[in-house]
Amino acid sequence: MQIILKGGIVINPAQNIEQKLDLLIDNGIIKKIGAIKPGEYSSAKIYDFENKFIVPGLFDMHVHLREPGREDEETVVTGANAAAAGGFTGLACMPNTNPTIDSAEVINFINQKANGHLVNVHSIGAVTLGRKGESLAPIAEMVEAGAVAFSDDGVAVKTAAILRKAMEYASMYDKLVIEHCEDESLAGGAMNESVVSTQLGLPPLPSVSEDLIVMRDILLAEYVGARVHIAHISTKASVEMVRQAKKKGINVTAEVTPHHFTLTHDSLKTFDTNFKMNPPLRSKEDVLAIIEGLKDGTIDCIASDHAPHSIEEKDLEFINAPNGIIGLETQLGLAITELVHKGHLTISQLVEKLSVNPRKILNVPVPQITEDENADLTIFDSDMVWTVDKNKFKSKSKNTPFDKRLLTGKSIAVINNGKMFIDDNFLNITG
Repeated sequence: MQIILKGGIVINPAQNIEQKLDLLIDNGIIKKIGAIKPGEYSSAKIYDFENKFIVPGLFDMHVHLREPGREDEETVVTGANAAAAGGFTGLACMPNTNPTIDSAEVINFINQKANGHLVNVHSIGAVTLGRKGESLAPIAEMVEAGAVAFSDDGVAVKTAAILRKAMEYASMYDKLVIEHCEDESLAGGAMNESVVSTQLGLPPLPSVSEDLIVMRDILLAEYVGARVHIAHISTKASVEMVRQAKKKGINVTAEVTPHHFTLTHDSLKTFDTNFKMNPPLRSKEDVLAIIEGLKDGTIDCIASDHAPHSIEEKDLEFINAPNGIIGLETQLGLAITELVHKGHLTISQLVEKLSVNPRKILNVPVPQITEDENADLTIFDSDMVWTVDKNKFKSKSKNTPFDKRLLTGKSIAVINNGKMFIDDNFLNITG
């Protein structure tokens, strides 16, 4: 099947491309880039993407798919469907499943479930067996099965000694450790420690809990000469520590979620459990520091921390409800609305943080918009105004704090692995 993407603005920072071009795709392969004359390929289906952006397929490096173990909340397929709907052609799934992703067997299971899907699904293996922090998981075995990184996400690696060994072993395979930075002795709170937590009478989770582990991990990465990645960074002090570490040449990278550059702890005054997450929503000062970190390159990428939960689980008292929100289908819209339209990032810089950098961090090949290459593409409209409707999500779960929020910017199509997903709303608009 031949398709023509007509009139789009092609951007790939990895290739220094930013140009209005037509693309001819034949059976999933880019066959021509440049002006295509009317009638030149009479059998091709033409999509009018005039002034829409065509970029390397977006990649989310922090997703919880819940399978195996909680298929009622999400599966590999439904999570991948949500990713496609949100504009993503690749993702990396976190290991806090049941059983834990701590063996080649579980990775092979996930690979099998994802086989043949438009979205490429990569596994992140656990650092320790069962994520218990006691003994290393079989890193070599998981690398061979396809693990792209290692994390005990949900908790920090329990001790510096275990973390050091994990860094050393992962480095042997040019892999890295991804850290959920939270000091165990300070954990357990329901929201950011602040005047607001006192007013609401909720148990606090202090920002220093994150800062302590970020500091530990940076020091160990420097000592071992290894790579470390800070997941869902959320505090001003942590952003500054990463900034200074990079200036010293320490191999540290960081990601941030849309909710941490969009919302503050003031949102919790409603006691809506969809605003409960870990790391918790922080102060306005933290949000401003995160935005500055995105602007100056301290924060390398944006990731959703997509964390599906059932309605029954979230519909509990605030203290007892689980942490986490879904984010695959709102991430791009929030990023364009809050970062691009407010002048913090250009479209090209956003593509770096949502497509190029996540793959570079995980040593996953960055899609090339080149003739005779696989078409791995996201097409989005930066000016499309739309209203979030959780009931239209492809995800199995609905736990989002952004329901009914008006956003500007949306994915309208993704292409990968010889498959195409196109948004129904765009088809309705174009006929």
